[in-house]
Amino acid sequence: MSTSERLIESTRELLWERGYVGTSPKAIQERAGAGQGSMYHHFKGKSDLALAAIRRTAEELLAAAEAVLTGPGTPYERIEAYLRRERDVLRGCPVGRLTMDPDVVAGAELRAPVDETLDAIRERLAGIVEEGQEAGEFAPWLDGEEIAAAVLATVQGGYVLARASGSPAAFDTGVRGLLALLAPPGRATARPGTRRTPSAEA
Repeated sequence: MSTSERLIESTRELLWERGYVGTSPKAIQERAGAGQGSMYHHFKGKSDLALAAIRRTAEELLAAAEAVLTGPGTPYERIEAYLRRERDVLRGCPVGRLTMDPDVVAGAELRAPVDETLDAIRERLAGIVEEGQEAGEFAPWLDGEEIAAAVLATVQGGYVLARASGSPAAFDTGVRGLLALLAPPGRATARPGTRRTPSAEA
């Protein structure tokens, strides 16, 4: 892995662990095994490197979400697959966490990849709801944008509740509750918990 790649990957990890404010250039250099000269040779500074890291994380998250949401199954099944997809719930969402960072929220450039990614997922979910309405799977009075926002809120809020309680059960409970509300008539919702792996994504 090249020095620039090590710097980006190290920054991604540190942003997830500590947030933007808690990620110092020195910590990045130490984790990447790179000197100060190498860092400033490839990037203008911390914000430039953080932007590259945030963009990559956002791109990966969106690609992972799209793979599930455009996969096989009915609209309901695809939303269910998205809600139950593999996540390290207690570690939190690497993109959603950035919205709690004052420097990221205050900086339009750093915030842009976060906004764009969440907007893209929300739009995809809204389209799936509308597709389900056309197929008679979802009630015609549902608002696709509102349901999409509720799905994202359940995921991001689930991370917060799980971390606060120290247990992924809170995340799983929220997912089951939303799926029960969205379930087509006569469809029983499964009760197994969400699978979790070391790679957490929204």
